[in-house]
Amino acid sequence: MMQLHHDFDKFRERNTIVVAIGPENADSFRKYWEKNNLPFYGLPDEDHTVLKLYGQEFKLLKLGRMPAQMIVDKKGILRYGHYGQSMEDIPSNEELFTLLDGLQAEES
Repeated sequence: MMQLHHDFDKFRERNTIVVAIGPENADSFRKYWEKNNLPFYGLPDEDHTVLKLYGQEFKLLKLGRMPAQMIVDKKGILRYGHYGQSMEDIPSNEELFTLLDGLQAEES
């Protein structure tokens, strides 16, 4: 999540709303948000409803939920999904910006 925080202004420049969804309860999520002063939305998903809907994997031997990044367009269509195989398997912000710029070009 901190990766998204570092370039939040660049996401905003692309009219992108960043939402981080996590398996924690609302209280834990709120405390993390306050501690790290995150400027984007956070959605606690303690029952894993959203995480299951998008197919995020759980691997007990790799410390739990694997990272997943999604880009959903303004019509609600999933346009990109990256499912990490380890906690370090996260696309760079630059890769996400390239994808977002391409989607915006399609819409124009």
